[in-house]
Formats: sequence, structure tokens, C-alpha cells
Amino acid sequence: MAAHDYDTQAFLSIFPEPLQEALEGLDRFDELVEVVLDLGRVPEARFEFDFVPLSESTVTKGDIDFIVQKVGEFDRDNRGGIEQTLHRISAIRNRHNDVVGLTCRVGRALYGKIEIIEDLVKKGSSILILGRPGIGKTTLLREASRYMSDTLNKRVIIVDTSNEIGGDGDVPHPGVGSSRRMQVPLNKEQHDIMIEAVENHNPEVIVIDEIGRIEEAQACRTIAERGVELIGTAHGNDLGNLITNPTLIDLLGGIQTVTLGDEEAQRRGTQKSVLERKSAPTFDVLVELRERDVLAVYRDLADVVDRVLRGFDVQPEIRRRTAGKEFMIEPPHQGEAPTSQPGTEQLWTQDSSVRLYIQGVSQSYIERASHSL
Repeated sequence: MAAHDYDTQAFLSIFPEPLQEALEGLDRFDELVEVVLDLGRVPEARFEFDFVPLSESTVTKGDIDFIVQKVGEFDRDNRGGIEQTLHRISAIRNRHNDVVGLTCRVGRALYGKIEIIEDLVKKGSSILILGRPGIGKTTLLREASRYMSDTLNKRVIIVDTSNEIGGDGDVPHPGVGSSRRMQVPLNKEQHDIMIEAVENHNPEVIVIDEIGRIEEAQACRTIAERGVELIGTAHGNDLGNLITNPTLIDLLGGIQTVTLGDEEAQRRGTQKSVLERKSAPTFDVLVELRERDVLAVYRDLADVVDRVLRGFDVQPEIRRRTAGKEFMIEPPHQGEAPTSQPGTEQLWTQDSSVRLYIQGVSQSYIERASHSL
């Protein structure tokens, strides 16, 4: 490993010398996700799908204290960082508030990742990104911030609760371009700063990581209603998780139970009580990160949610990045059949003729109306 760049050296410098040497000797350092140290256990270097031990000796209190001293202060969420880098150090404490474990995650600014969703960002769509932890949501968010501020010349403000997007310290990491960054003070909450950003700083785009509470979902709706574009990530792996999440369902417009009349229930072929969307979704597009180079795109979230609630098997557009760093798009499969209740559009085929049976209107009126078509 050629440990010459600042970010790499800064990451290595927080570890005791034996662990530094072990990390420098890794063949796959460029693929390293995080280093895990727990008191009394062997330290591990973790990759996306496996891990390797870094030493035969177990982690001592001195090892942990060495790293804690290098990192300095941890925030209220037990997260710390390294000045002007994207690395994140998270602490585990015992009941006496002593640090007994550390997760040292490697942060990398990967340029060029935006290409796979560049068309969506250019269009000005509000985009919600989902995916399991560590798959690259924040990396994509950071690259979107840089692209919108530097290439599209938009006024972008990042609400950076844990300094994961813009890095630790008061000066944002170059990976976010010319985006402005608002940190969240200890005496305030993320949703407060989101609203403050819109009211005080006139942004065209708000970028927010880890939407996980109902107050944050409501703040997103308030921001969207003011005409500000949103790019954010939320807790959840896929669309199904989000629809069944009572805290975050408001991002998709919310769900309410509606009682249908007898005729409408018969026409739909459903029970009289059905689920329907309450209002317009906060976001226009949902992106699922399924793998690092594979993502699923749901366009027109309002229609997608409506179809899911009516029982349709909604298929997304699949985008894959190839080995040559190009990407291919697989359009959604056509003609999905509903899994429970049919939609009216499925009652007719494309070539079917439509017959109307009209009651309570005079024949002469219908004839005159038909001639005007």
C-alpha cells in the first residue's frame, strides 16, 4: 500500500504503531471499510464481505485510550472524526461511561459516482436514497452535493449532523465542492437546523443524511412545500421498508384508511376499507442502493405508492455500473399483474373498444354531444 495521501496518513496516525504496521501491510487497504477494536478481543480489519484479524494480541485499555486521545472529543452520539477528513470514529461505552470499544470507519470521497444518477439530479428532482449501512449512501450524497454546487451552480446547503458528509472540523472537505455546510450544535436538533437553513440562507437545494425521526420527515415536507429541492438518505433498505415504517411514511405522502361505497368497492374488486395515499410525496424519485454498483430507481413516487397500495407488483428501473465504469439501464418490466386488487387500467387492453352505458340522460343530448367529438 502506498500510504502517501493525507487522508490515509491521517487515518493511520490515530492507531498505536503495531496496528499502523498491520494496516499498512494489508493487500486490500483500498477496500477497507472499517477497523473494529473491542477491549479484550483481537482487532479486526473489516471489508465489505469479510474481515481479517490485525494482531494475535487482544486490544488493551491503553490501545483504546491512545486512539481516544488522538481523536479528541466525541459528540453526544458518541461519534468523532479527524480534522479535514471523512473518517468517522464511533465509541462504545460501558455503564460507567468509559470507552471500551471503537469502530473506525474509513471515509473516502469517490469522484465520478454521480454519473449513474446524473440525469435525475440534472432534472431537479428531489431524490431519496435508501440502502443498508455501509453500502455508499453518504458517498453518493456527497458527490451529488459537489455536482450540484460546482457543475450546476446551485445554492446547496448540507445539514451535517454527524459531519459525515463534509468531514470533521469547521472547513468542509473538498469532496462536497462549493456546497455550504451547517453543523448541528449540541443544544439543537437536526430538524431545527433544516428549517433554519431554508429561512436564513436562501438555498436551492438542501442535502440531509440519515432522516430517521418523524420531526425530520415533517421538516422535509415543509422544505419541499417551499419549493426547495431535497436530496437525502433515510433508514431502510427498500421501498417496502419505507411504506411499512410509521415514522417515515410521511416522506411518501402518508397512508390513510378510506371506506369506499358499495359501487366503488365492486368496481375495484376490493373490500370497502382500503389504504390510500394522503398527500403528495415529499420526494419525486426513490433510489435503492442494492449493491455498490447496482441501484434501483422508482420514478414518479406518487404513482408508485398508489400502485403498491392497490396491489400491483411495481418493478423499478435497474442501473448497473460495469467494470469499464460505464453503466447500463434496464427499464422496468411491463405488464405487471396486481398481487391483490386490480386497478382500473388493467380492465382494458390497449386495443379494446370502450362501451359506455349512460342512464338518466336524453338520447337527443347524447347524439348532439357525440357529433361534437
